[in-house]
Amino acid sequence: MKSSVFLLALATTMLPMAPSSAQSSEQQPNSASSESIQTAQVPTALQWMQRLTASLKQLNFDTSFVVVKNNRAEPYRWLHGVAEGKEMEIITLLNGPRKEFIRRDNVVSYFEMDNVPYSVVADSITGPIPNIFWDDISKLQQSYDFIGVGKSRILGRSAQLIRLESKDKQRFGYWLWLDTTTGLLLKSAIISQTGELLEQIQFTHLAITDKSNEILNQLINAELPTPISHTGQQVDFSWQVNWLPDGFVQRHANRNVLSKVNEPVESLLFNDGLVDVSVYVSPSDEAPRKPSINQTGATVLLSQLRDGYEINVVGKIPPNTALAIADSVSFN
Repeated sequence: MKSSVFLLALATTMLPMAPSSAQSSEQQPNSASSESIQTAQVPTALQWMQRLTASLKQLNFDTSFVVVKNNRAEPYRWLHGVAEGKEMEIITLLNGPRKEFIRRDNVVSYFEMDNVPYSVVADSITGPIPNIFWDDISKLQQSYDFIGVGKSRILGRSAQLIRLESKDKQRFGYWLWLDTTTGLLLKSAIISQTGELLEQIQFTHLAITDKSNEILNQLINAELPTPISHTGQQVDFSWQVNWLPDGFVQRHANRNVLSKVNEPVESLLFNDGLVDVSVYVSPSDEAPRKPSINQTGATVLLSQLRDGYEINVVGKIPPNTALAIADSVSFN
């Protein structure tokens, strides 16, 4: 957190230069209009975010980044390119068991150790980088204030800091450092309501090229798993979530059976454009107890036992928000 504060302290704002004495008298009547034109040319925080979206879709780049939380670091390599009219990207976890995400246009394939590879129809990868960065970023303005703070230096490049602040204080804040030359992401941080650094993504390498990487070009005709078809079948539960912060909408509903205990688990997934929140409900014969909270980086797991059920809320949200969501669950 100290480093973020230090960067903010170094951020400077460019001020228009005063006219010379020789010019001041004849330019004085137009000084107000000239100042307005200068101000209009300064990109807003929203425009910076829209530039990020455009860059993620259009540029050919090879980059590496590290996800840091709880003093643990996960290194990734990220390739993106456009060739023969197709947009392609690969995100690979570099340490530990294999974890690789591949996208070719609107088909995303997931490859993980001990799991059968599968594909889904999607225009972005579900991974360390929020999906909303590829979508209409203005949707976030329902729940977050976009604030342009100033410039600093990240990865040896000039970076514009943009802060996304929760309007209702029910969410964490996001700080994003964008490359002033390309608009690409150079660093991000999740900040608690008290200003604590919870989790960050630090880019360690960035190369931008005119043509897509040869590794990506091999994906053009590569055989990938057939996308999973969704039947659209309605899943009805005997419970419901009655409260969520404004902006969250339901995305998925699932019912599974845990093989080890042969017990059904039902879940609902909600999203506000930036954050996923999952609510899991399963029968339990344990006695009611006070909620327990575990937190890893920005991810909170809240568990509650009541009314003959175990309720779990998981997401990158403050503990008090997770508790309010769990308390709002009611049963028919």
